[in-house]
Amino acid sequence: MSTPAMTAPRPAAGRAAPDLLRSSLRVDGWSSAAFGLVMLVGSTWLSGPLGLPATWSVPFGIALLGGAAALALIAGYPRIPAHLAVTVVAGNTLSCAALLLLAFTDVLPLTGLGRAFLVVGALVVAVFTECEFVGLRRARNAGD
Repeated sequence: MSTPAMTAPRPAAGRAAPDLLRSSLRVDGWSSAAFGLVMLVGSTWLSGPLGLPATWSVPFGIALLGGAAALALIAGYPRIPAHLAVTVVAGNTLSCAALLLLAFTDVLPLTGLGRAFLVVGALVVAVFTECEFVGLRRARNAGD
């Protein structure tokens, strides 16, 4: 005698798609805010081990806090406008490329740890970009 397979109920496609995008934007925003605060508060302390001058980490921190605020605003829309989500994906793509460019050129006097720090940052941004891109594509396919 066999028993029917138990499956969890699936959320409606229209609900699941925006949730991935919204969740990705929120987590991206919170982590950007946290990282921005670290860059601002720790600018002097981080300059030694990373080789990242405070004259660079302070503007990075301010930019990250501004980006975090923008991400929070976008994620807060009842329906996330596609053009804003596309802008986030494009901005993250450029940020990832800029981090890699800074890590592998001599624009900054980075230490080995500083280069690794920027590469890891680029990888984190790439993961957020992919999640937001997939979320946007699913939202579009669901008609949201």
